[in-house]
Amino acid sequence: MAQSSTIEWTNSTWNPVTGCDKVSPGCKFCYAERMARRLKAMGSENYRNGFELALHPLVVEMPLRWKKPQVIFVNSMSDLFHKDVPLEFIQQTFDVMVRASWHQFQILTKRADRLAAVYASLPWPQNVWMGVSVETPAYVHRIHDLRKVPAAVRFLSVEPLLAPIPNLPLTGIDWVIVGGESGPGCRPTEADWIRQIRDKCLVQEVPFFFKQWGGVQKKRNRRLLDGDTWGQMPTPRLWRARNKSVATAGAI
Repeated sequence: MAQSSTIEWTNSTWNPVTGCDKVSPGCKFCYAERMARRLKAMGSENYRNGFELALHPLVVEMPLRWKKPQVIFVNSMSDLFHKDVPLEFIQQTFDVMVRASWHQFQILTKRADRLAAVYASLPWPQNVWMGVSVETPAYVHRIHDLRKVPAAVRFLSVEPLLAPIPNLPLTGIDWVIVGGESGPGCRPTEADWIRQIRDKCLVQEVPFFFKQWGGVQKKRNRRLLDGDTWGQMPTPRLWRARNKSVATAGAI
């Protein structure tokens, strides 16, 4: 079976790669790092080295054995586009996603520069969505790299939102997830920062998903924003048509 997930915007997780290292402020209190330490203490073989980067070839073909269609978050415990993951391994992972066409795969990276460098060497079927994390205005450049990728859905994970991002560019973006930071030491997210992004999504008709307020007890804080639960999901479009519009439109 797939590893079921409590992440609000997915069903399951699949981790052919585990472990990572920190590249930006959003990584400071990484939940995957905390989980990896816990799993190592529990004796999990795939986490015997804790949060050190590790490839797991025996895990790569697992989705082919999961017959029930699922929405699957790829590498919730790592980053598929980490510099130390060989391109050949990334290609093997994509090959499985192509073959497992009954599933929907969601990939998220902070290494948008690596993504931009290798995307042309990868297939982009309709069941693979590609996203980047953007936690402050300093990392908006990741979006520009994402827009080069011919994915059926391009999405943003603006989580943890650590500062207002008034000029978040949404041209060519199909979905925006926003959330505050949770867990020990979490940094606050202001409601007006979230509203600013939500309102821009509404104007530009980009589906908006508010994941969490965060905090140490995030479930107690719930997901309501101005009395509503925002759980909009994207509708995949033909990427050729979208790419044409992106090429002719100026960034907002």
